Amino acid sequence: MQHLISPIAYVSSPYTQKFGIPRQPNLVPQAKIIIELNPEFSEASVRGLTDFDYIWVHFIFHDAIDEGWAQMVRPPRLGGKQKKGVFATRSPHRPNHLGLSLLKLEKIETHKTVQLFCSGADLLNGTPVIDIKPYIPFVEAKTNARSGFAHAAPELLSVIWQPENLADKLDKDLQLLIEQSIAQDPRPAYQNIPEREYVMRIADKEVHFVIQERIANIIKLVEINN
Repeated sequence: MQHLISPIAYVSSPYTQKFGIPRQPNLVPQAKIIIELNPEFSEASVRGLTDFDYIWVHFIFHDAIDEGWAQMVRPPRLGGKQKKGVFATRSPHRPNHLGLSLLKLEKIETHKTVQLFCSGADLLNGTPVIDIKPYIPFVEAKTNARSGFAHAAPELLSVIWQPENLADKLDKDLQLLIEQSIAQDPRPAYQNIPEREYVMRIADKEVHFVIQERIANIIKLVEINN
């Protein structure tokens, strides 16, 4: 039996490409998004939701659908060198390409449409959302549970602006977002090429950087003309 699932909302995110998106929610606190519900959902559909600090966001990895899926995948946390079963990972390359993120709910606005403002996001711009649920700590927080190969947060890179005044004209929120995102080391697990220049698109900027040892040097910012 087939079941039809339709998006209830879409995401506006500063991440406009997959490269650079945090690999898990809440690793980049400055990553702020807006989830805009479809017009058929009124204020009544979120009544009481502001009583919760966090929400579960069920979504579709829409940008990975054409890439298919595999029984075994190589998690970045294992350096891309070991395979695990797809259902033992959070890979986007899944049979139904469904994702789940726990996000901080900052506020809700209800004007022409209902908009949920969240932080700590790991979602691509335009992501279709298929459901939203409140996070209930006493049921869902299992602090002593085993966590397999993901037993601790990844080690952060140090981030340096070169030249130092490169970020002077940036909004402070955007500067923090860029720094926190690059600190997560967005490189594919199998790449460690010191001289390679990486380019990450965040908001309306192309951010160029190189990584040597555990230091990321941001060397250029380019305005994106949409």
